[in-house]
This record gives sequence, C-alpha cells and structure tokens, in this order.
Amino acid sequence: MKQLTGIMMALLVSLTSCGKTETKPAEKVAPLNLTVSTTVSQDSTGTVTFTATAEHAVSFDYDFGNGYIKSTANGYTSYTYNTPGEHTYTVNVTAKSADGLTLAKTISVVVPVSTALIWSDEFNNDGAPDSKKWGYDIGTGDNGWGNAEAQYYTNRLENAVVSDGTLKINAIKESYNGMAYTSARLLTKGKFNFTYGRIEVSAKLPAAGGTWPAIWMLGSNISTVGWPASGEIDIMEHKGNEPQKIYGTVHHPGHAGSNGDGGTTMVANETGAFHKYTLDWSPKQLRWYVDDKLYFTFNNAAGLPFNHDFFILLNFAMGGNFGGAIDPAFTRNTMEVDYVRVYRN
Repeated sequence: MKQLTGIMMALLVSLTSCGKTETKPAEKVAPLNLTVSTTVSQDSTGTVTFTATAEHAVSFDYDFGNGYIKSTANGYTSYTYNTPGEHTYTVNVTAKSADGLTLAKTISVVVPVSTALIWSDEFNNDGAPDSKKWGYDIGTGDNGWGNAEAQYYTNRLENAVVSDGTLKINAIKESYNGMAYTSARLLTKGKFNFTYGRIEVSAKLPAAGGTWPAIWMLGSNISTVGWPASGEIDIMEHKGNEPQKIYGTVHHPGHAGSNGDGGTTMVANETGAFHKYTLDWSPKQLRWYVDDKLYFTFNNAAGLPFNHDFFILLNFAMGGNFGGAIDPAFTRNTMEVDYVRVYRN
C-alpha cells in the first residue's frame, strides 16, 4: 500500500510539473515614428526651437551640428547659433525608449545670424601694427610675466610686423637685455575694451619645442583689482611640446594658474595652416570653438569676474611654466594672424 501511495504521489507531481507555463521575457520596446520640427527666429539672433516626438520615447538627444549636444525628456528645446552669417547645420536627433533602444533622425536647418561687427583688424597695412588698435607690453614683467618665461618683449619690427595681409609675431633666439630670446606681446588695453560678444581669430601657430603662442583676454580692471580678481579668458594656447593640442581656459579667484577651468581639443596641422579660434561670451556661458566646432563650455554667473570689460592680447612666449623646455636648436619661429574680429551678440 505504501508503495502504491508513493507511485501515485510521483505521478501527481509529474502531472503538476507538466502543467506549468514557462514565462518568456517581455520584448524590448523601441521608439517609433520619430518626427522633428523646427522654428528659426526671424530676428537673425540665431535661435532655433526644436520639437521632437516619438512613440515610446522617454528622452531625446540633440546634436546641433556644431559639436554641442543636449538631452531633453520631452523633446522640446531651443538653441542659439552664434556664427555670423547664414549657415546650414546638420542636426541629429535620437529618441530613446525606457528599454534603451533608439531611433535617430537627421535634419538640416538654415540659420541666419546678424553680423554686427564692432571691432576688427584685418592686418592689411604693411609695417608696424596699427597704433590706434594695439599697444605693447615691454620687457620681462614680474618673474617672466608671472610664468618664468624666457623672452624679452619688444616693440621692434623684428618681433611684430604686418606684411602680405597678416600680422607676424616673431620669436627670435638672440641676446637682448639679459634674456636669450625676444618676441612681442600686443594688447588693446585702453584702445578697445568690450563686455560679451564673439571674438574670432584666424591664426597659424609656430612649431618648435618650448614655443607658447596665445590669444587671450584680461579684465580691464586688472590695474586696480589685480589678477586673478580681474579674470582671464584664454581663447587659445598652444605648447610646441604638445603638437596639435589646443587649450581654452578661464582663470578666476580659486581657479587660477594650473587650477584654471578649461578644456582641450586636438587640431591637425595647427602649425601648417590657418585655423579659426573663437570665443562666444555671454552672461550665461563662455564657449570655445576651433573652426566652428565647440569643444569647451564654461557656465558664467553674476559672482564671477566675466561680466565686465576685457581687452585682447596676442603674444608669443618662450618656455616658462606652461611652455616647458625650449628646443636647443630653436633659432626663430612665427605666430601668424590673419584677422581679429569682434561681434556683438
């Protein structure tokens, strides 16, 4: 009897097991029917409003076609392009579902931006740089301009001259006033100062170990408040010891010197061709571009020293804390500038 009972129990368990239903994993859901619409501002401010919709989408990623990327949950966003003139941008929108599946769509948008040029130097007149636009820092400053730099800055034509449509800042290996190198440092202080806007500089950089060309700005109040309280905006810095690497940085109290806030990008043939180095500066953000490609963004705020007048500097330093070891074979090299243009946003 016990044996029969055991057989019946085994049969019951077997029948019960056979009656179980296996649960299949739910299929992942992908976005469907992605649509994107745009509204371009008619006042030539460069603002474009984007609206994207898609079934099963929980977020949307926008690549605005200039290196700037933004995510939004509801598909609605706006973006302001700042390159003067009328340009066509290829915008990529990617919808993402809760399961992580995506659906992408590419559109083109034509954006006009007002070309409100407020200051420029095209370097068309041969000879010394225009004295109505540029002055000079002369000498070695305090401890090599605060950076242990190896050059003596002059206002000689040998070190800064305009010819054939470009400004040429020449660093030369020569004994001069106790230093082993000469170069030039031009600035618009007291001649042109501005708050907010877009500055574009087309330049070809020198190629040699220890060279340190820079395109930058300082707060116009530096004489009264000092540095870094005045603020410093480095639009472009380059080390000859780090080929192709371009730096964009801001310096301010608590974030100065090697502790500045910045970003870098790699640029091919930076010493053999002209490239456009751009800063877009507003009360909300500072953005750095090379050849119209965004590579660094810094959020501005009322308490930061980036909301008052600044002046522009162009210089070519040698060595120092940033430039590093100078190639012993260095004799002479040039930072060449095609134009400097400032636009009002």
